[in-house]
Amino acid sequence: MLPDEPRPPADRIQDPGPEAGLPGCYRHPQTPTGISCTRCGRPICPSCMVPASVGFQCPECVSGAHAEVRRPTTRYGGVLTADGALVTKVLIGINLAVFVLAAYVFSPWLVQDWSLFSAGRAIPGGPGGVADGPSQWYRLLTATFLHVQVWHIGFNMMALWWTGPVLESVLGRARFLGLYLLSGLAGSAFAFLVAGNLMNSVGASGAIYGLFGATLVLQIRTRSPIGPVMALLVFNLIVTFSVAGIDWRAHVGGLVVGALTAVGLMFAPRERRGLVQGLTMAGAFAAVVVMVLVGMARYGA
Repeated sequence: MLPDEPRPPADRIQDPGPEAGLPGCYRHPQTPTGISCTRCGRPICPSCMVPASVGFQCPECVSGAHAEVRRPTTRYGGVLTADGALVTKVLIGINLAVFVLAAYVFSPWLVQDWSLFSAGRAIPGGPGGVADGPSQWYRLLTATFLHVQVWHIGFNMMALWWTGPVLESVLGRARFLGLYLLSGLAGSAFAFLVAGNLMNSVGASGAIYGLFGATLVLQIRTRSPIGPVMALLVFNLIVTFSVAGIDWRAHVGGLVVGALTAVGLMFAPRERRGLVQGLTMAGAFAAVVVMVLVGMARYGA
């Protein structure tokens, strides 16, 4: 420009500055930025940057990544938890609480109302109890939490504490609880099927024997020594069939269904684990229903 050439006014000269042309942060459009999220590519300002292994990510991508992280699971698909024996402790607590209520608070009507009682149509005044129909089928479950002798609940709870935490830790809480309840129901249903014309039984033994069977399956699945479990199982079966007053039917029903359920839970292929385990549980419950219906055909009205 020549010295005598007019100059433009100073206020009309614009300094583009270092941030000219930069996009605005997708969360704060008024803040220009040259950084983009390494996952979605959206521009992010310093207040939105979350450090990542490579570059920065936006808050939404970080939240999505956290949601996609799978929770650690047990060997057979259960959710890994800090306390691997919580359900076992709760079950023991329920059994002890019901024992106290039945023996000292609501005696004797709680035992009469919750026991696995059944009287078929051939019995004068029958059918009664489980054989009387669906309104009494709750006894199939409530009887598994009912004990009347200290030695009875003591033995069952000791066995539950010995087998429960191991199975719960490998199966997860939901699968373990399902195994326990299905074994107990199967023991009650098989007892009703065989002796529903006239019977009265209580105790968690069906569920406990189901855990015995599942423990044996676990030892086989993990290729661990089965001698101790077999010795315990054989000893208890000898007691079952040699001591008067023990309902062997509940023991056998719980043992068989518990072992078969454990096979489905522990040998399910990884790629179809959820489906196979779900069908296993459904099949065990269907077996309980079939036994009850056949029993009703034999003893019901």
